[in-house]
Amino acid sequence: MRCPHCKQDNDRVVDSRLTNEGAVIRRRRECLDCFLRYTTYERVEETPLRVIKKSGERVRFDRERILSGMILACEKLPVSIELLERATLVIESKIHEGYDREVPSTVIGSLVMEELRLLDPVAYVRFASVYREFRDIQQFLDELRPMLESGSEEGSV
Repeated sequence: MRCPHCKQDNDRVVDSRLTNEGAVIRRRRECLDCFLRYTTYERVEETPLRVIKKSGERVRFDRERILSGMILACEKLPVSIELLERATLVIESKIHEGYDREVPSTVIGSLVMEELRLLDPVAYVRFASVYREFRDIQQFLDELRPMLESGSEEGSV
């Protein structure tokens, strides 16, 4: 495995753990050249899943797109990359459980919003505003209203 920092192929495995009900092996590695520690995930290669986009176009499923979208939504928020990686694994697991060959992009977007709602409400609203292509402030308020109402119910208990 090449180090993401110095690009050398000289590392050692510090720790290995099963995650995602044994479907993934998480390995902590240490570069023996620059001493950077980083995490890799090993999983069984399956039949490639394809995403059906809104336009009807079919593209290969890419978990990194999910993670990068969540990272962007959580920019400057107190959400760790480990939480985002864990959420990405949850999303990926749900997709593979429910779909064999093709999954609509709307399903992926809904799963991402569900996970972001649990992690951080601001990240959720950021992602939803781009994903749902809000055209005006009313659409934005319609998305916020259920969150605000559930927040006021919790405060009155």
